[in-house]
Amino acid sequence: MPAALRALILTLALSPVMGGFAGAQTSINLTGLQQDTTLPVEVTADSLSVDQGTGQATFAGNVVVKQGEMTISAGTARIEYLPDGKGIAKVLLDGRVMFASPTDAAEADAAAYTIASGEVVMTGNVLLTQGQTTISGNKLVYDLDAGTGSMEGRVQTVFVPGKANP
Repeated sequence: MPAALRALILTLALSPVMGGFAGAQTSINLTGLQQDTTLPVEVTADSLSVDQGTGQATFAGNVVVKQGEMTISAGTARIEYLPDGKGIAKVLLDGRVMFASPTDAAEADAAAYTIASGEVVMTGNVLLTQGQTTISGNKLVYDLDAGTGSMEGRVQTVFVPGKANP
């Protein structure tokens, strides 16, 4: 497996995806998933095609990326390399994308992860779940470096408040 492709998969699998709910606002605190770069990354798909001419590689059909307790699944994962071919510019996921840990999940019709900026944009029927709390909308934009995000487009939430301390 090319080093750039391996780096992409590792980066994608280790990205923090979601965390606590910030209240009844569209701004979201995304700090829940932990990363562990020492764990192996396992990728499975029905096929892999690489096009050196366009600088793209595509995993297709039942794509699953696992590392530790984190799982990313999608119909396809297309990797766009930097123009010099020495790194990954962007990962485009399609086909009901899901990022999940034992306690958290984010799903959407599609997602784009820009490596340099650390920005992940999930679009189309987005659902973010942490425990019993859910928030949905049309677009979730989050910054992996800052651990913050926002939900846009007819945002709806259901949250279960904790018990009050006596």
